[in-house]
Amino acid sequence: VGDLRIDLAARHVFVRETEVHLTPLEYKLLTTMAHHAGKVLTHRFLLKEVWGPHDVHETNYLRVFMAGLRRKIEADSTQPRYLLTEQGVGYRLAGE
Repeated sequence: VGDLRIDLAARHVFVRETEVHLTPLEYKLLTTMAHHAGKVLTHRFLLKEVWGPHDVHETNYLRVFMAGLRRKIEADSTQPRYLLTEQGVGYRLAGE
């Protein structure tokens, strides 16, 4: 997606050809969103996929990790280009 590239085989993430180091949970969150790029993913879906079924109501986990991921990936985390919020629903990774 634009300047964001994920090498799934090597488990590397690049923004503008610079490698971005992610925690395992940040990587899992990003790749989950990448598999559904362009689609709105609910908070519940992302929590279940990344943290498991026992944490589907812990939306604060998701907010904290999304903020951290944005700081690492976005040029301006307050004006995201890739990791978009769908107010009251969830998040979406911008499509091509």
